Amino acid sequence: MTAQQQDYLAISQQIEQLLVRQNLRGMASLKPHLRPGYVLRAARLINQCRGTVLIGTGFPVLNTFETDGPVGAIGLYQLLQRLGAKPIIVCGNPLYSALSADYQCYQISVNQYDALPAIASAALAELKPQLVISIERPGFNAQQRYANMRGEDISERCASFDYFLTQAACPTIGIGDGGNEIGMGNLYQQVSALNITPAVTECDELIVADVSNWAAWGLAAMVSVLRGENLLAGAEPLTILQYLSAKGSVDGVTRLNTLTEDGLAHTEGEQLIKDLCTVLQGAD
Repeated sequence: MTAQQQDYLAISQQIEQLLVRQNLRGMASLKPHLRPGYVLRAARLINQCRGTVLIGTGFPVLNTFETDGPVGAIGLYQLLQRLGAKPIIVCGNPLYSALSADYQCYQISVNQYDALPAIASAALAELKPQLVISIERPGFNAQQRYANMRGEDISERCASFDYFLTQAACPTIGIGDGGNEIGMGNLYQQVSALNITPAVTECDELIVADVSNWAAWGLAAMVSVLRGENLLAGAEPLTILQYLSAKGSVDGVTRLNTLTEDGLAHTEGEQLIKDLCTVLQGAD
């Protein structure tokens, strides 16, 4: 391993630690079971993309969608655009209707459980992604159903993105903060020890975070290191939260239409971005 590779790995591990430092839902206990450098490996996948990248997101809460997931999806979308890639947000209603006027989106049907592998296969053939990312997207449990953090079955309000990852011919990244998200199947045994119904769907690179949105900023920081430019300079989580709130989003924990993520003030995410920028400065 070269000195530069060692530096990159050390920076990746710094970011990985920042993403789980509050350990709100046990993600710090999962981190040691992942091979160190997962943020770096995922950032390299993002950095090399110039074609289509699918970003699946949207966790249904009541009859709307939660703020955690879409904020990070939009952050990744903006990052990929800056890199010259072609991001597409894949989601079901009501999120699709909320985003599709302003972002390239691909709609998947809610509560459709027939022919899911064929639906994903046709979409992948049409869209030809170079990379598939899932951020805070419900993952199938062992019963092939979807459950929220309370253990409630939310399958009727879910669109299914699992087969987009399991059938993709390209690399896949999963991002989650609780254990019931796509990608958490990589750590099924460890997640089973947490107070959650674990997801079984796997991915190539899993990123755990206290809030899934925050992984987007961690990835932007690592891509910044790889490229020698600060791609976090224009990060505006509050602006994205305000945009989503106006479209009817709710906090996934409180279920209220507030400018918060998983019950945390927007300033928590902003502080993380400041701390990530400090890491960038140290990498110069």
